Amino acid sequence: MGQQSLIYSFVARGTVVLAEFTEFTGNFTSIAAQCLQKLPASNNKFTYNCDGHTFNYLVDNGFSKDLPLLPLSPLWFLSFFLVVFRRSTDLCLSLFVLFVPYCVVAVESIGRQVPIAFLERIKEDFTKRYGGGKAATAVAQSLNKEYGPKLKEQMQYCVDNPEEVSKLAKVKAQVSEVKGVMMDNIEKVLDRGEKIELLVDKTENLRSQAQDFRQQGTKMRRKMWLQNMKIKLIVLGIIIALILIIVLSVCGGFKCH
Repeated sequence: MGQQSLIYSFVARGTVVLAEFTEFTGNFTSIAAQCLQKLPASNNKFTYNCDGHTFNYLVDNGFSKDLPLLPLSPLWFLSFFLVVFRRSTDLCLSLFVLFVPYCVVAVESIGRQVPIAFLERIKEDFTKRYGGGKAATAVAQSLNKEYGPKLKEQMQYCVDNPEEVSKLAKVKAQVSEVKGVMMDNIEKVLDRGEKIELLVDKTENLRSQAQDFRQQGTKMRRKMWLQNMKIKLIVLGIIIALILIIVLSVCGGFKCH
């Protein structure tokens, strides 16, 4: 795996980039910044593809300044409003609880495991160093000098040890997926219940259709029986009429002795 596999990374608070590192030049920095503006403020992972590169983001719920944010207080509601509608100014957003995006730009051929593993490592380290402290009030690019070298170090480590970081990422992913599997199982049970209900409905429909079919069959048999009786009576009538005609012919009419 070449040294250019991971080419750019940064840590932000909201949409304010606090620290970044790259050894290359290009428009990937501006594209990464544009993607940052559109990221949902939720704890999740996102990947965008562009011109043979992937822009990978890990969004953390973040940290907050030590403000007296009491539940149900006006200040609490204001902070919640600013987090939800984060398109407000970065100055306002930096006052309250914020989402923390971690980003790394990688060549597309590297896949997704190594970039995500890098982001997980950076998130863990950055949270230990700055969570709820200096990073909550730092201005744009102010952590470049002290944290830029750490970004470089972690990028190089992940590039040099892709198998190791991928294995660790898989283990963490399996642990974090336990809740997801539980929810998935619940959804499957619910879905199975819905399918059972549908099956019951279909069974009831089949029973109703079978009953209708039996009723129609009974009516058809009665109809056919009546038709057969009519035919038999007609034939019997014809036979009686022929017998009468023959008898009358032999006897010379009704004066036969």
